[in-house]
Amino acid sequence: MTIDLNKRQSGVLLHITSLPGPHGVGDFGPEAYHFVDWLQSAGQSLWQWLPSTPIGPGESPYQGVSAFAGSQWMVALEPLVEKGWLAQPTLPVEAFDASQVDFGRVLPWREQQLRAAAAGFFAKARPAERQEHEDWCAQQQHWLPDYALFMAIRSPRNGQPWWEWPRDLAAREPRALATAREQYADEIAFWRFVQWCFDVQCGALKAYANERGVHIMGDLPIFVAHDSADCWARPDLYELDDQFQTTVVAGVPPDALSATGQRWGNPLYRWDRMAHEDFAWWSARVQRALTSADVFRIDHFRGFAAYYEISGDSPDATSGQWKTGPGKALFDAIAKSLGELPIVAEDLGFITPDVHELRNALNYPGMKILQFGFGGDGDHEFLPHNWPRAAVAYTGTHDNDTVRGWWNHASAHERAYVGAYLACGDQDIHWAMIRACANSVANIAVYPMQDVLGLDSAHRMNIPGVLGGNWGWRFTWDRVGSEPGRVLGLIAATSGRAPIAIARLPD
Repeated sequence: MTIDLNKRQSGVLLHITSLPGPHGVGDFGPEAYHFVDWLQSAGQSLWQWLPSTPIGPGESPYQGVSAFAGSQWMVALEPLVEKGWLAQPTLPVEAFDASQVDFGRVLPWREQQLRAAAAGFFAKARPAERQEHEDWCAQQQHWLPDYALFMAIRSPRNGQPWWEWPRDLAAREPRALATAREQYADEIAFWRFVQWCFDVQCGALKAYANERGVHIMGDLPIFVAHDSADCWARPDLYELDDQFQTTVVAGVPPDALSATGQRWGNPLYRWDRMAHEDFAWWSARVQRALTSADVFRIDHFRGFAAYYEISGDSPDATSGQWKTGPGKALFDAIAKSLGELPIVAEDLGFITPDVHELRNALNYPGMKILQFGFGGDGDHEFLPHNWPRAAVAYTGTHDNDTVRGWWNHASAHERAYVGAYLACGDQDIHWAMIRACANSVANIAVYPMQDVLGLDSAHRMNIPGVLGGNWGWRFTWDRVGSEPGRVLGLIAATSGRAPIAIARLPD
């Protein structure tokens, strides 16, 4: 479904894993379809997700083991039961937490279910289903064989990083790979099956949303994890030494979010080698991303203009240097291969003129975060009266506190400024901020679900720089009720982001 980024519209930021459901973590099951219906009834035409790739250390979706694969934890079990491949799952005696993902309990249990479903598929699938599976696998040859083999080798090693594997496997010697493909044939088949299920279910949900006028906005991290199938498959494209260790890593320098900066630890690209191949890896990655989303936010956009390089042996990000990124040449190459790109540029943090120049040259909308606007005076770039039309306005993002949490911890100056600017207080701060984003000239407005529900800091999704305890928030429908959807629809309609009929105003 084609999206017009110049059309006034609004939506909600909610990761798939935050959906309700009985199986411990949100997925592509019935609750996802219910949420689409809720968005439609509330006049929303966008549903923004965090990255849907597999999670990595600390359960972060920004440190996944593949830039191409989908998260196995998003595969819903109900369709597998309906197909007859999986028996109705027996839940643990102690039920899963409905408001928080207990990754330590949930993920092993769900993997057991997926393995049982795979066994059921290979034993019971009809010929047409087997053919559909094989046809899909044949279409994914540019990434699936390396990913499935990577996972098959990795799984019995309890997540041991690939550079610690036997040297012949780490170095991808052909004879060692051939032996591994034979040795781990069943495990490879399992991971291929799971990825097929992901694509089928994700595609069905996207089609359902599109039919109801709801676009899916994905999220594409700029970097890949060191311990990933991508890095193992093409180590020549990354800044690694002869032992496959990172010589330099990605991050950002100290800022308002962290006094020591953020040392992400991702390997940095060898942009010269990628350019020599006309950025083919990136074109393939973007093409893959667009199979599950209508538009995507590209994370850390400033890194394409210039990126922060930290020595591999540095414990934090206090020392580093800025290096020139690939710039417009990268996106020109992708557009030449794929056509016009529906991209939102995450242009937050330490932004220099070259970043704005690159974004403007590519005609991508940037991001405006309302929470950031009240620390100074009236010329602050994050105040709505200074926003351009070509922007996506947020009350906050997954990295920010919730609006109510932010308000509870705001300085006296910020509270006074917000009160004067938005004419609001303790009871309606979240609606006032949502209304300000909706009524602005920004073409697109997006609100985290936590802000729609008026929740405090206990419900935030992520605290940057903190490992553990993040990414697990979930909501329940009894917390939603009828009022948030009604008010959201009223705001969307009266701000020109949904048909006025949504507002149910008297004639």
